[in-house]
Amino acid sequence: MCDLHDQEELKKYKRRDFAVWAASAGMLAALPAVANAVAVAERDVSIATADGSCDAYFVAPTSGPAPGVLIWPDVFGLRPAFRQMARRLAESGYSVLVVNPFYRQMKAPTAAQGGKTPIAEVMPLMQALTPAMHLSDGKSFVAWLDAQPEVDKKRKLGTTGYCMGGPIAVRTATVAPGRVGAVATFHGAAMVTPAPDSPHRLVAQTQARYLIAVAENDDKKDPEAKLALRAAFDGAKLQSEVEVYPAAHGWCPPDTQVYDAAQSERAWSRLLDTFGKALA
Repeated sequence: MCDLHDQEELKKYKRRDFAVWAASAGMLAALPAVANAVAVAERDVSIATADGSCDAYFVAPTSGPAPGVLIWPDVFGLRPAFRQMARRLAESGYSVLVVNPFYRQMKAPTAAQGGKTPIAEVMPLMQALTPAMHLSDGKSFVAWLDAQPEVDKKRKLGTTGYCMGGPIAVRTATVAPGRVGAVATFHGAAMVTPAPDSPHRLVAQTQARYLIAVAENDDKKDPEAKLALRAAFDGAKLQSEVEVYPAAHGWCPPDTQVYDAAQSERAWSRLLDTFGKALA
């Protein structure tokens, strides 16, 4: 969960590979270059929603229409790290939109220190959002993607979610089941809860292939969650991959205190494989 960014958790994982973390502290780690990267064009955009206007970042190949992807950031929001991640995905052949999920409260950047911002400073932003807002926004963002000439409407869309973005990605797939063909979540928060609208109870309303990358410390706190997710996918007859990674909650974005380059690359390779199969 997002509250796993507490001091004891951070100390544990910083000790695991302190030299690597110390070398990148205070800066954004450079992600590996994409092999055979395609040329891309990027722009900041504003998207009309039921509740206002959402600031976002869009980057896409210049060679022609490509499958669209919607990225839901973690609790630290739209920032340079997610722009870098989106550009890398675009260089791999996708038209990528990263949104500011907190646009109702403030424009990005919403976390003063990016992924190293104290969690207490950003939790109120996350807590102000509701599942109804997630559903409404997901519908707006899917429609926006489908209106762009850079997006190939003949191919399915993908959506990814990090931390709090995990459940939102699943909800997005429920509002556009005929369009969303792949959902990937990385260290997703609250993917399995007692609530009637828990993400694992919603997957039957979708038609997507799933990649669920679970953080080691999240799994230790709730080891039954991965089993519930697998059972939900099996029950819905959806193709899925649910795996626990030996890394901490927050390991994927390159600006967090628990960024794990090796495990991030492993997750990246699984994402490309999932999209390659589901969005072809």
